Amino acid sequence: MIGVPDIEVAAERIAGHVLRTPTVSSPGLSELLGVPVTAKLELLQRTGSFKARGATAKLRALSGAELAAGVVAVSGGNHGIALAVMAAALDVKATVVMPRSAPARSVEIVEAAGASLRLTDDMPSAFALVNRLRDEGLTLVHPFDDPVVIAGQGTVGLEFADDAGELTDVLVSIGGGGLIAGVAAALRARRPDVRVWGVETEGADAMSRALAAGGPVPVTPSSIVTTLSAPSVSQLTYDHVSALVTEVLVVSDREAVRGSLELAEHAKVWTEPAAGCLLPAARQVLERVGEGARLGLVVCGGNATPGAMAAWSERFGLR
Repeated sequence: MIGVPDIEVAAERIAGHVLRTPTVSSPGLSELLGVPVTAKLELLQRTGSFKARGATAKLRALSGAELAAGVVAVSGGNHGIALAVMAAALDVKATVVMPRSAPARSVEIVEAAGASLRLTDDMPSAFALVNRLRDEGLTLVHPFDDPVVIAGQGTVGLEFADDAGELTDVLVSIGGGGLIAGVAAALRARRPDVRVWGVETEGADAMSRALAAGGPVPVTPSSIVTTLSAPSVSQLTYDHVSALVTEVLVVSDREAVRGSLELAEHAKVWTEPAAGCLLPAARQVLERVGEGARLGLVVCGGNATPGAMAAWSERFGLR
């Protein structure tokens, strides 16, 4: 299990390379939900998401030989962007494997950063290819099945614990589970009374299925939210969530897109549906915990184009 000392080491490694993102109270979201809401704005992070933290922590922890071999990552979007950009900043050769369903903007940013891009038909085949490239000698920077990466993502939780006012419940999106594993480890150590809730979308619910099965199981992602669409969680992230997280909630793609539109209107921030899913889940949390809640939202990323948001809004009949 990842502990605060591991996360503090990661914080030292990434200092000067990533941002300490704002933690702000949101009058608009507080009015919308009817309780005080504080947001950790990781969409303002370098590369547009929290993923820069874990990627940088891992790159800074590698040996000279591992860096010289070149690094490789598999990603539905944000981890690939983070590795490509941060590797370029550290003068490390990077290869990124992504499914063809990855957002076009993510593909463009990866290529613009100078990384070698490999596209596959779907996410399971992307994971299979990256494993082959690892076996051929490249150094794997896994998006979530790595304690150093999880500790890097956990720096979000340390900052939230230090910077936020009173909180009773914190909501965190889940793809493979690296972010919530790190955030939960930090928050439960620094603020043991705070409940941590995970959020997934239907068709990207690998953690929910793992919890129901008693361990990681393969899934076939079908959600539009490709940045949450891991084909399985890892034993490492499963162990953290099963021990530290109150419950994992699942919302529809439509609700996630509507949540992004509400965040734009009421919080004045532009998020991707991987963060938009937090709002419908927050309403579920409020139904369960009742009055007196003080919510924290980890707004994980903002890498969605206006065109994509318009297309999703039209698809789901949202205005």
